[in-house]
Amino acid sequence: MTAPPARIALIGSKFMGKAHSNAWRTVPEFFDVAPPVLEIVAARDPEALGGFATRWGWRRWTTDWRMAVADPDVDLVDVGTPNALHAEQSIAALEAGKHVGCEKPLAGTLDDAAAMVEAAAKAPERHTFVWYNYRRVPAVALAHRLVQEGRIGRIYHVRAAYLQSWGGPSTPLLWRFRGRDAGSGAHGDLNAHIIDMARFITGDEIVEVAGAIEQRFIETRPLVDDPSQTGPSTVDDAVLFLARFAGGAVASFEATRLATGVKNSNRLEVHGERGALRFDFERMNELQFFDGAVAQWQQGWQTILATHGDHPYAGAWWPDGHWLGYEHTFVNQAADILRVLAGESPVVPIPDFADAYVTQRVMEAAILSARERTPITLDDVG
Repeated sequence: MTAPPARIALIGSKFMGKAHSNAWRTVPEFFDVAPPVLEIVAARDPEALGGFATRWGWRRWTTDWRMAVADPDVDLVDVGTPNALHAEQSIAALEAGKHVGCEKPLAGTLDDAAAMVEAAAKAPERHTFVWYNYRRVPAVALAHRLVQEGRIGRIYHVRAAYLQSWGGPSTPLLWRFRGRDAGSGAHGDLNAHIIDMARFITGDEIVEVAGAIEQRFIETRPLVDDPSQTGPSTVDDAVLFLARFAGGAVASFEATRLATGVKNSNRLEVHGERGALRFDFERMNELQFFDGAVAQWQQGWQTILATHGDHPYAGAWWPDGHWLGYEHTFVNQAADILRVLAGESPVVPIPDFADAYVTQRVMEAAILSARERTPITLDDVG
């Protein structure tokens, strides 16, 4: 029997609200899944919300997120709000008997994240999903496949960096720069992604963090409503740290919003005994692969254009060589969420709350290492 369409409630109507709305609306046009029902969207601004709902195809809208969570016509609550709200809204949804999708990082604090994991464990019949969308870049999913196939062999080094440049002194004091709303700055926004990507691609877990640096360069920022006035920025602008994996590999991680000249460079390298991989989101359709198993005279970096139908997710989209963009990663994840709700398997694993909590623990270890100026083992965190 075909599973009924999933009925979705979305909380949040800004950046991620748009990304998720586009994904839910687009997914049945390209993937063989039951079209989801965009049942209701909840957000705080009543003047803008009606137009948002109409534009993105939501049947109804409300400024009361609790009403949306409790709605009997909703199967899955999709949380796309600031980090500090994730726990309250996700836990309420689970207690209301809903499946839950939540933006990353899992929460603004480790305690909130732990509470979310506990709530999910109390509702084992409900699925939880976290939108670590970069797992669903075809090139990243291909890197995961190559590692799983043993093409890299034993892994020695992981180098990861997520560099942006939009957070200069003139950037307004958005919620992302307020610790009470975001929990952290570049760390939770960017390091969270590359920690998850490193765990996903290597299939290994970080066991120790050391040598961390937490830095805030911009102390005050213009207020959103009155740029002539300023307020304190209370999050990091950059966080760097070293790490050790359970399998013995060593790693470096760097996140910053002040890498002048860089727009959105999510970079990761994996070096192993039999080969190596390189990825940069600014060239998101390409994966660089070094095959150390071939004769030395044949060796060299090759660039794989990850748009072929045999590459993960690519077969659902355009002919080979017709590139994908940022928005497609969310559509790919929406397809996998709907597959799971229908009792099928995703193309690659989707982090649930417990999985995303592991990334949150690594983030916490890095901050502890920076502030205490000492190595931190993951056994001592959470």
